[in-house]
Amino acid sequence: MHARITGWGKYLPQRVLTNKDLEKMVDTSDEWIVTRTGIRERRIVGDDEATSTMAVAAGRGALEVAGLSPGLLDMVIVATNSPDRMMPASAALVQHALGAKNAAAFDVVGACSGFIYALVTAYQFIAAGAYENILVVASEAISRAMNWEDRSTSVLFGDGAGAAVVQANEHATDMLSFVLGNDGSGADLLYIPHPCGMPTNVSNDRRYYMIMEGRAVFKFAVTAMVEASKQVIDGAGLNIADIDLFIPHQANSRITQAAIKALDIPSDKVFVNLDRYGNLSAASPAVALCEAVEQRRLKEGDLVVLVAFGAGLSWAAMVLRWQPGA
Repeated sequence: MHARITGWGKYLPQRVLTNKDLEKMVDTSDEWIVTRTGIRERRIVGDDEATSTMAVAAGRGALEVAGLSPGLLDMVIVATNSPDRMMPASAALVQHALGAKNAAAFDVVGACSGFIYALVTAYQFIAAGAYENILVVASEAISRAMNWEDRSTSVLFGDGAGAAVVQANEHATDMLSFVLGNDGSGADLLYIPHPCGMPTNVSNDRRYYMIMEGRAVFKFAVTAMVEASKQVIDGAGLNIADIDLFIPHQANSRITQAAIKALDIPSDKVFVNLDRYGNLSAASPAVALCEAVEQRRLKEGDLVVLVAFGAGLSWAAMVLRWQPGA
């Protein structure tokens, strides 16, 4: 059985944290952040919100676009690195809140590559003939793992959620190729010691703070993005010139620029929302995909590459021929 994305949705918290705001919190400046990262502002989860609540909002949007009742879902997959709790899976909370009473539910922890990992998983369940309607959501309240005295991490990340509905299709699949990978030898270069998606008092509790070796991650990221992109494009039997839109993980503008230069991709074929949201971790490619469609940067028949990297050290990429519901 084939599969296609038929719905998409996103949710961004209302609170905006600008670089000027950060100047009052940590030893940094707007110029320093923009020059080194390309980020100007990011969204921060509200006190009454959690990873699961943002996932529900994004999921509802995707189901509405797909015209699919939650009761018809066979599975809910949530990609997150900031779960509400150690257990149960945040997907269980999302399933219940949506009223998807017939759906299996589980989380995928693939760091910033998680949304692509989860999408590929959904396609495999459908290709195997096991299920027909799957909701994939990536949601992050990653700000709750930030040490706001550490400018190397606190300026980079934001919160939000993106979702996609993947449904069985009799004619053809829109996913032409994918690559998933991981190098566990770099697991200590980027990590969060404990779950952090629910509101809690973690002030001065370093057990919850993100730890990152920035230079090592930067070097890995450029190589991973370039190699994974080449592999999926080759795997789809395409050339880089065939790609209509490149959606990279929104982590750092210097990483993106280095990658597209190495790939010889013109900047007008690259989708960027990093300046407004920062690094949304697993939710980054999900929100970017949704916005690319909303802004008509992605149109019927276009070939698009999604590529991400993250802790693990993980990487993932896929090529889609965009044809929702066709």
